Amino acid sequence: MVEQAVLEEVFGDGLEVITRYVDILANRGIDWGLLGPREADRLWDRHVLNSVAVASLIPAEASVVDVGSGAGLPGIPLAIARPDLSVVLLESLLRRVTFLAEVVAELGLGDRVRVVRGRAEECTERFDVVTARAVAPLGRLVGWADHLFLPSGQLLALKGSSADKEVAEAQAVLRKRRLVADVQAVRAAASLEETFVVRVRSVSRETRPVR
Repeated sequence: MVEQAVLEEVFGDGLEVITRYVDILANRGIDWGLLGPREADRLWDRHVLNSVAVASLIPAEASVVDVGSGAGLPGIPLAIARPDLSVVLLESLLRRVTFLAEVVAELGLGDRVRVVRGRAEECTERFDVVTARAVAPLGRLVGWADHLFLPSGQLLALKGSSADKEVAEAQAVLRKRRLVADVQAVRAAASLEETFVVRVRSVSRETRPVR
């Protein structure tokens, strides 16, 4: 179990809310098949704090869309840890959408978190930041979601140790779409393990096209 002091540091006034969310994941989330039974004992470190680590890469008061939100990771922990953000949880499967809508209502997040049913390719809204966790390999994810972030925005894909490999394998897709990617190692708190995030952004007008 993560130390209480670390959770207070990360979530501040939102600690009670995030604790309720973890309880929902440990019970209803597993019962509904959104998480495996073995995940119950590692929800905090492997899922919630892993998700929140990306917060350091998101600017203040940003609009965020969480693509393929599933059980709400990383979108819901981000919304709790960063009350300045407005978050859309984008999910195509009805069962997951139903779960997300119930959770957002129960946690009282409805003023700044919306649940939208749909596929990333079909969404016409634009956001400052696109997040994705365990959705698809980078090349495929970029193909689905690069139109979702504004020219000044970014895609933040939470990855494991395969991050550098995925960036290398996605180079052709990135060049075609005039995007650049780099790997960021971030932590929710200094005492926690690193999370690897692939950050994808548009090639600036001042940068020569990659050939």
